Amino acid sequence: MNRPVELSAIIAAHNPDAGRFMRTLEGLRAQTLPVAAWELLVIDNASEPPVAGRFELGWNPAARVVREENLGLTSARLRGFAEAAGRLIVLVDDDNVLPAGFLEGVLRIFETQPQLGVVGGRVTPEFEEPPPAWTREFWGLLALHDHGERSLVQKGGAGAGWPKFAPVGAGLGVRRAALSLYLGALQRDPSRRHLDRRGTALCSGGDNDLVFTILHGGWDVGYFPELQLTHLIPRGRLAPGYLARLNEGIMRTWVRVLALHGQCPWPAIPRWTVPLRSARAWWRSRAWRSPAHRIRWRGHVGQFLGQADLRLQPSHSRA
Repeated sequence: MNRPVELSAIIAAHNPDAGRFMRTLEGLRAQTLPVAAWELLVIDNASEPPVAGRFELGWNPAARVVREENLGLTSARLRGFAEAAGRLIVLVDDDNVLPAGFLEGVLRIFETQPQLGVVGGRVTPEFEEPPPAWTREFWGLLALHDHGERSLVQKGGAGAGWPKFAPVGAGLGVRRAALSLYLGALQRDPSRRHLDRRGTALCSGGDNDLVFTILHGGWDVGYFPELQLTHLIPRGRLAPGYLARLNEGIMRTWVRVLALHGQCPWPAIPRWTVPLRSARAWWRSRAWRSPAHRIRWRGHVGQFLGQADLRLQPSHSRA
């Protein structure tokens, strides 16, 4: 009788770049965790051409490509969660390169700390070309994540605050028992399925909603620097226009996530006030001065849009 896999690695892919995706698969193929202990699920999220048959997966006997036609990162991940057999799950983006011991490290951490529900670590960049110095301020928007050499743990509970070291989606590990809290929250409030990216929309709140839900459900959240991965960043993601759109999308959904979990410091506002508030913020931010100023201004615009969204959000209480 085959032994069940311990861990499921899930890649949600929408029109992945072939070169970067092959690097991701090479990193997974080199894992020290025996392939009998884990499975690889590639969720093809409405890619054209389809992902199936384009990449070699035979090195993992449990590897599968599953097609999900409902476009959106949350939809793809939900399909992956439903398909996964492991008691532990690791989310891998299609432009992440995991070092050889990453999956084994996730397994070890969860086994030794049974109260942990979610874990993550360092996300370091590999840029396609050297980035302009002024962009460093905005690297956090690209899910780059380094909180030092010490492990950090936030205790879970209904009143727990947001930890600055909370995991991002890249390399996030979650215990299935904790994940059930998030899945239940999405069932009760389907609007939370729209907190993350869909096509070209740069919303980015699904990871935070998942972590917050599990944290408030009583599970601990941890940062472990040994869980380090590389994020492959093409030149286009450093373009001022892209960073501006990204900052707006992240801030807009962050307001909604904070409200969902009872920790939003900003009130709901009428949508008609957003253009006026944005114009005032343009002057306060001196948005005309440089790309960096404009990107900061777009973050303010995202906040105002998020506050306007709160008037349509069914509940601001924790879920």
